[in-house]
Order: sequence, then structure tokens, then C-alpha cells
Amino acid sequence: MFKFFIDGGWTFMTVLTVLLAAIFFAAWKAPRWVKEIGSFALAFGFFGTILGLLQMFDALSGGPIPQEVICAGLKVNLITSIYGIIIYLVSLVVCVIQKPRL
Repeated sequence: MFKFFIDGGWTFMTVLTVLLAAIFFAAWKAPRWVKEIGSFALAFGFFGTILGLLQMFDALSGGPIPQEVICAGLKVNLITSIYGIIIYLVSLVVCVIQKPRL
């Protein structure tokens, strides 16, 4: 699990982990913010993926690169999006748990 954290880029993964902790804190103190924090985590994860793609395309413009390297770069690049999606799903689960029952 720590390998994914490092591979995904420590800056984006740290911010996403702080957002995950903020969801649980908001569930306790400010329940209305849970879904918004999850949505922000989703958007931030995709933002990290877009920046990673831009860096990868800059590296690709230097010359021929083997296909295995490109595939490995794409795999690593999607880690922040997956983590953002997981955090968003956690926020939805927390929202469902918090809803008052009829």
C-alpha cells in the first residue's frame, strides 16, 4: 500500500489522504461537508492524473520509448484517480450512514 502512495506522487497522495481524514472529521463535526469534501477529492485526483499525463507526454516527446515504459507510466499515472474515486465512494457511504431514517 505504501508503494502506491509513493508511486502516485507524495504531494497529491498526501493531500488526498488529508481529505480522507477530513471526511471522517466532518462526519463528526459538520455532516453537510462530507459529500463536498469527497467531490473535491475526486476532482483533485483527476487533476493529479492530468498533470501526470502532461509530464509523461513531455518525456515522450524526447524520442522513441519502449511500449512497456509507456504502459507502466500510464498505470502509475492512474493511481491518484483511483484513490480520489475511493475517497469519493467513502464519502457517499458516510452520507448514506448519516441520513436520518424514516
